[in-house]
Amino acid sequence: MNPKHRWSRRKFLGSSAVTAAAAALAGPTSTRAAVAYRRDLTKEDIDRWMTELSNWGRWGKEDQAGTLNLITPAKRKQAAALVKDGVSVSMALDADIAPAGVEVPPPAPNPAAPGGAGGGRGGAFPRYTWQHTMCSHGLNMRGPSGYAVDSYTVSFHGNNTTHLDALSHYIHEGHIYNGFPASTITEWGATKNDVMPFKNGIFTRGVLIDMARFKGVPYLGDDEAIYPEDLEAWEKKAGVKIESGDAVLLRTGRWARVKAKGPLNLNQQTPGLYASCGKWLKQRDIAILGSDVVQDVRPSRVEGVNQPLHQLLLVAVGTPLFDNCDLEAAAEAASRRRRSTFLLTVAPLPVPGGTGSPFNPIATF
Repeated sequence: MNPKHRWSRRKFLGSSAVTAAAAALAGPTSTRAAVAYRRDLTKEDIDRWMTELSNWGRWGKEDQAGTLNLITPAKRKQAAALVKDGVSVSMALDADIAPAGVEVPPPAPNPAAPGGAGGGRGGAFPRYTWQHTMCSHGLNMRGPSGYAVDSYTVSFHGNNTTHLDALSHYIHEGHIYNGFPASTITEWGATKNDVMPFKNGIFTRGVLIDMARFKGVPYLGDDEAIYPEDLEAWEKKAGVKIESGDAVLLRTGRWARVKAKGPLNLNQQTPGLYASCGKWLKQRDIAILGSDVVQDVRPSRVEGVNQPLHQLLLVAVGTPLFDNCDLEAAAEAASRRRRSTFLLTVAPLPVPGGTGSPFNPIATF
């Protein structure tokens, strides 16, 4: 084992301070409610939380499922009982494919990198992240009978495609979730923390936080921040308590905003959660965080940290993320039923080495 790797495990797992912090986070709600949530967090605060909020070793030193361990058989039964009407709603965007007759531009730089393209529907630089190639079709077959055959390619990380971030997606100071070194991600793919621990699917209670509807607006401001106080106020009004093993999905109204005013440049500005929400969500022991954007408010308001929630949740807490969901239909279905919870089902593509997967999350009411 790499010496730095061993040191990092001792740093995160061997401290009595970390143990005490974990016990405090698991404490009763009355204790948690007394926490004052700051709005002036610094890089030093985020660095400290990387230790204090860490789940490294919680489910064993070789664990690669992270907070999906919180989706227990009892949790799945609870989720199944939420199905009352038998109505299912997709929460995925259609594949971002060029229309017929449109020439596809050459691949852009890494869409997940700061300053990269990754615009499309939600960014400033249109590009198509999916390519659909017809290999055999009705115009090129040699006879009147045969098979239509096609292939897909997709660059799913970025701002255009509904996708899951696996725990290998973010590297922080040479490590990924549970202390595995960055060297476990090779040209072949991620040999640790890839998407494969999710192969059996995700089946849990989904909680839709429709923050735009809660605030009485069609969509949030382009760089509007959401704070823990907002989440607690939403809980109170909705009569829903976010619980262990839940999948929390945040609607900012991104797609209503795009329809009304045109695309956002999500690499520069996006509504989303302020960094302190990472600690709040860890206290609730959620299994998954998703949104119609990329979770983090941008700019982050934490100098020196671009996306603190991605860093904290993927690396320290071990929580997979759902980016770029289309929550408009689900929000309407939830509003009509005056409810915010439903059965969430997800089946990521089982790609060995994959740092995530495009997918189609389904809400069933």
